[in-house]
Amino acid sequence: MSATFSLGISILLLLVAFSSSTSGKDDVVDEEKHLRFPPNFVFGAATAAYQIEGAWNVSGKGESTWDRLVHEHPDRIYNGDTGDVAANSYYQYKEDVAILKKLGFKSYRFSISWPRILPTGFANKINAEGIQYYHNLIDELKDNGIEPMLTLYHWDHPQVLEDMGGWLNDEMVYWFGDYASIIFREYGSKVKKFVTINEPKAICKNGYSLGIHAPGKRLSGLGEYMCIHNVLKSHAVAYRIYDSEFRSKFHGEVGVLVDVMAYMPENFEFDAAAETAFQFNIGWTMHPIFSKEGDYPPAMKQLVANRSKAEGFVKSRLPVFDEYWVNFIRGSADFLAVNHYTSRLVVSGTMGQIPSHEHDQGVREIIDSFWKSSASNWLKVVPVGFRYILVQLAKNYGNPPMYITENGVSDLGTLNDDDRIYYYREYLKQMLIAIYEDGVDIRGYYLWSLLDNFEWNAGYRERFGIVFVDYEDPNRQRMLKKSASWWQQVIAAGKIETN
Repeated sequence: MSATFSLGISILLLLVAFSSSTSGKDDVVDEEKHLRFPPNFVFGAATAAYQIEGAWNVSGKGESTWDRLVHEHPDRIYNGDTGDVAANSYYQYKEDVAILKKLGFKSYRFSISWPRILPTGFANKINAEGIQYYHNLIDELKDNGIEPMLTLYHWDHPQVLEDMGGWLNDEMVYWFGDYASIIFREYGSKVKKFVTINEPKAICKNGYSLGIHAPGKRLSGLGEYMCIHNVLKSHAVAYRIYDSEFRSKFHGEVGVLVDVMAYMPENFEFDAAAETAFQFNIGWTMHPIFSKEGDYPPAMKQLVANRSKAEGFVKSRLPVFDEYWVNFIRGSADFLAVNHYTSRLVVSGTMGQIPSHEHDQGVREIIDSFWKSSASNWLKVVPVGFRYILVQLAKNYGNPPMYITENGVSDLGTLNDDDRIYYYREYLKQMLIAIYEDGVDIRGYYLWSLLDNFEWNAGYRERFGIVFVDYEDPNRQRMLKKSASWWQQVIAAGKIETN
């Protein structure tokens, strides 16, 4: 598409559209040009290693943080579920690739299990069987005309590294760099798009502040900030390794991933509150990489410093990047990978415990009662929020090339998943308007998820797949849902059908 970035609709008009949508009216323009995908647009599906592979302790794989959590704290997971077998994709990957091909997907985003490659956590012992498994998967994809997008880390790092502090230990930056070097060296000739770390904010808040995900630590107001600090460094180290050692040989790209909600002011009185929420939740990881000056957003630095002082801390709970790291992190992305599911309204106020990332913001998030629900209590269906946040990302960060790397909705398990079709249709419409009307440079879309899978602390209760997996069946039978057939038609036609 053209490099011109028009932002052809203002945030004001987006809010007007949002207000209309809550009343059940559809004001989205449904002209033919807004329903057809651009030429060479990439259609893909996404999964993650721990959520589908299983084979948790075979073929030389080491223990991951999620292995440890589900085995030692089954009470933290719905129904005591584990990823020990999951969808059994370690053994059934060829079946999964055949489904991708049948439906017409041209790309597949998957993640590498770090402890399957480095069982001890360190690069002095590389597991040949783990290396070969991912070669087999990649070869199967490419033999079927499907391009891989490889995520180096999707939440399952070796437990031995967590025993030494995990993402709170500065050394994790270099351990991750060693791991990234191996991945680039092994797969760089076959994989041309890499994502370094999936959803930094989710890792750090859920794993090191709220304690609901592995490693299950509750260090509110400190853990999440220390974690993000090292995650950002680790991402940049991996990027610079590829840039200096592998780019000239393999000619691939390395992107950074951000998990985003749309933070929309409840009304114009709360524009500043919504901007603060954006900077705290998105600028936190994006400003250091995409802004001209680098570093954390100025408003975030000031607010956390003020809160820390008021709470009696000697210095800000937000760590400080020195000049070397500011420069090293800035510009460390070839593309922006975007995970988006839902939105929030924002007003002034407070939320969260003291201290915490939530409380530091000085805002309050609201869920509109008109928004359609899903099987996940955090996920409300707000299509207009998708366009809203895509425009914000483009406006704030220079309209970088974007790939939507996760987008989808949960139910409790049905083959006739009309609600999922509705979600995809309406969100895709908003994405296409962002492309055609606002000039946002979106080059591909990966739905979440190909398969029903282990949804972290929700176990197997919440289903996101377009392919049903029978978890009562030892063979993990796969069955196409109605949404899979819908996607097959969309990809074949290159456009969204209105009925």
